[in-house]
Amino acid sequence: MATTTNNNEVDIVLVGAGIMSATLGLLLKELQPELKIEIYERLNTAAIESSDAWNNAGTGHAAYCELNYTPQKQDGSVDIVKAISICESFDNSRQFWSYLVEKGILKNPKNFINTVPHMSFVWGDKNVDFLEKRYEALQTSHFFKAMEFSKDAAQIKKWAPLVIDGRKEGEAIAATHMNLGTDVNFGALTREMFAYLQGLNGVGIHYNTDVKDLKRVGDTWTVKVNKSGASDVVKAKFVFVGAGGGSLHLLQKSDIPEIKGFGGFPVGGQWLRCTNPEIIKQHHAKVYGMAAVGAPPMSVPHLDTRTIDGKPALLFGPYAGFSTKFLKNGSYADLFTSIKGHNIGAMMQVGMDNMDLTKYLITEVIKSQDAKVESLKEYFPNANGKDWTLEIAGQRVQVIKKDKNGKGILQFGTEVVASADGSIAGLLGASPGASTTVTIMLDLIKRCFPALEKASQDKLKQMIPSYGIKLRDNETLYNELVAKTSKTLQLDF
Repeated sequence: MATTTNNNEVDIVLVGAGIMSATLGLLLKELQPELKIEIYERLNTAAIESSDAWNNAGTGHAAYCELNYTPQKQDGSVDIVKAISICESFDNSRQFWSYLVEKGILKNPKNFINTVPHMSFVWGDKNVDFLEKRYEALQTSHFFKAMEFSKDAAQIKKWAPLVIDGRKEGEAIAATHMNLGTDVNFGALTREMFAYLQGLNGVGIHYNTDVKDLKRVGDTWTVKVNKSGASDVVKAKFVFVGAGGGSLHLLQKSDIPEIKGFGGFPVGGQWLRCTNPEIIKQHHAKVYGMAAVGAPPMSVPHLDTRTIDGKPALLFGPYAGFSTKFLKNGSYADLFTSIKGHNIGAMMQVGMDNMDLTKYLITEVIKSQDAKVESLKEYFPNANGKDWTLEIAGQRVQVIKKDKNGKGILQFGTEVVASADGSIAGLLGASPGASTTVTIMLDLIKRCFPALEKASQDKLKQMIPSYGIKLRDNETLYNELVAKTSKTLQLDF
């Protein structure tokens, strides 16, 4: 029979031991060291779900290569607004990680971040025309001035020989190349951040512990947790739900009005992983292509150089799939138990309006290994299926919400849902989440801890020197910070 221990009272509860909770916990302890923080993770260690290296692309998302961040408008022009925002956000992450390295919190940056050029690669006249327009549009921002563009097979081969060897001569192709790109092992980064947090006074981390319920009682949150059949109740002034695909269920249990109407659509993934060291040696880039019709953004195909556990790796994918689980280690009942009276209308609307996505996912699910290799050959013509093995990637939950007219829409990206009083907040959605974590958490602190944020301007600028400044409008400062963080993080510049 379950037992209940004595109640605890803390300042902050963080649910989930992923990159989001690690970043928020570190930021808050740097700003207010006396805070008492308790962290609860349902698995046996940190960063096993979405933050783990094998469960995400590891791309330091800066919009250098991701074509879905630069949509083409009806008039043929390319919209770079989102690309600028994402690039600026990733720079905040670089600044914060550099601060942590300088302070000795992160010991060796090579353990979690390495230089890997970012490329976009397309074929066919229409796609080549789009990529050239994209390049020209991005050149108007100093964030992308170092980007190179080419239609020449010989030049592209210098950047990424595998995508050219064996390709039909005379085919219309084009590529962009950005040396400032990075590969990030978010799992290693997260675990190192938690190792530091665990050694601080006032911080407790509890693994193999499920958060079962969240209730508002007076001016505090009552958080019910369970470990090995024993239940405990913790009272907290603030709760952050950073549980990946599990966040929606917990926010629904909190019963805050702001979660009403929200639902989730799960998308699984798989990688092809190269097992031939000689092939791995020949490729050093993250090469992103065009998304298939109906494909969600996290399923844009890419041929990726990775560094995982100190070893070079080469992945292709991800191949999307469908599962009713909201977490890789979740339950097949997750989707069904998330359906409530307040969100069923929006979810049904999304289902009817996204038949292309449904068709795409069904096609991906039934793809054989040979069919997956054929997709790989569009990027690596000489690929041999014997050199590749299938790996299961992480599970993502896309946000379903109502627009201003009350219509259900499928929203890609991430969204913070917070109560009006700022006492609870949670993160929903997926890519480019991990890369932009620092910006997301800074915005959350400003929203939920306004007095602390206002009183901590000097400290915030020490951690993120561009805090309060739009780098998109300050080329000199941007160049200075890129040079500084590149040196601290041991990146090429």
